[in-house]
Amino acid sequence: MTTTAVIVGMAEIHVTKGAGVFTCLGLGSCIGICAIDPITNVAGCAHIMLPESFADKPVDKPAKFANTGIPELIGMMERLGAERSRIVVAIAGGAQVFKFGSDCATSKHDIGARNVSAVTEALNRYGLEPKGSDVGGSNGRTVTFTVETGIATVRTAISTEKPLATLRD
Repeated sequence: MTTTAVIVGMAEIHVTKGAGVFTCLGLGSCIGICAIDPITNVAGCAHIMLPESFADKPVDKPAKFANTGIPELIGMMERLGAERSRIVVAIAGGAQVFKFGSDCATSKHDIGARNVSAVTEALNRYGLEPKGSDVGGSNGRTVTFTVETGIATVRTAISTEKPLATLRD
């Protein structure tokens, strides 16, 4: 069986049924979501950039926003045979990589924290709670998800690769 390696770029979603390795590079304030239905072997990965779409603008890339990207990821997985109740997820990213002043940790400028909150809320609406999470801080991350093993790993520029979650039991 050939394993397909996919780089999941900003505002992208990729799904597969079967073997695959997904990588979200350079997650600063963005959130990488790894998801799998371990029974059907349908998996996906999304690279979310912002918390919410703009009410007055059409959405050309659903994965750009948490409120449109999560439903799109789940829908794409369901179309390949996944069952929502069995989907297991892990998330990484949401760093505060830009400083805008002394109150930035609580301000609207902390896009990373807002992304973490929006992604968590969107997942909760689908009854999904991350099995693994590495979010916040001030360092960007790269997350890699190997479908065959169900292992998601994360690394930063200042740390070695470490386990994020095993999404298969």
